[in-house]
Amino acid sequence: MRLFLLTALVMAAFAANSLLNRAALAGELIDPLSFALIRVLAGALMLVLLVREWPRPARAQWGAAAALTLYLVGFSLAYVALDAGIGALILFGVVQVTMLSGALVSGERPAARRLAGAALAMAGLGALLLPGAQAVPAPGAAGLMALAAVGWGLYSLAGRGAIRPLAVTATNFALAVPMVAVLALPWLALTTLTHSGIALAVISGAVTSGLGYALWYAVVPTLGAARAAVAQLTVPVIALAGGVLLLGERLTMAATAASLVVLAGVALASLPERNGKATPPPAR
Repeated sequence: MRLFLLTALVMAAFAANSLLNRAALAGELIDPLSFALIRVLAGALMLVLLVREWPRPARAQWGAAAALTLYLVGFSLAYVALDAGIGALILFGVVQVTMLSGALVSGERPAARRLAGAALAMAGLGALLLPGAQAVPAPGAAGLMALAAVGWGLYSLAGRGAIRPLAVTATNFALAVPMVAVLALPWLALTTLTHSGIALAVISGAVTSGLGYALWYAVVPTLGAARAAVAQLTVPVIALAGGVLLLGERLTMAATAASLVVLAGVALASLPERNGKATPPPAR
């Protein structure tokens, strides 16, 4: 029961990142780049306090930090127009496809079910973009979320095999701070930051990202790769429900059907191989 409750708490934290970002931007409480900057800064501070150690930055970590920056910036910019749940679905689906592509490039031979699952997820994402689904009012926002997903997928691939994953994550967040700042600082003079917007960004960075990732690292070894991958299927579902209940977002039948196709594809791609191994689950 304790493991179940901790896992549910982590999944809620991951989904909350979408809800917090969307709430701040839909309410025009803060601009997207300032949100991304405050989020990564708060996350870095929280993670450094947790690990109390600082691995020496390596070339691969700078690359991972750049991928993390792409995720943070694309994620915030996309939520100017996307609903929380739809954004989470696009992110979740494209992350899976990105990680599968990375596996193919590195010489791995994924099982047929993983390829079929990725194809099914992409079909569902394509259906979300159809005018009849009325789920994506701005295709450009969907493109930005797809870029964010590519960034997180590359970041997850770069982190495979990390000996001290939490310490490495703290370093990557710290390295991403100046990268996000370069993009965000020129706009700070042109925008108005509200106390509510800053608070939402700090919560997203320090609590649902920093503490959420720390707790995730604590439960993953007990869950195992297969159960961890399946557990993350709940993230877009929670985000969809939260968007409807907390943010007043509307979900059409066509969007619901497309969402189920995406989740089915990701579930198929996440099934363990015959040797008992599963796709390493990316944290969010």
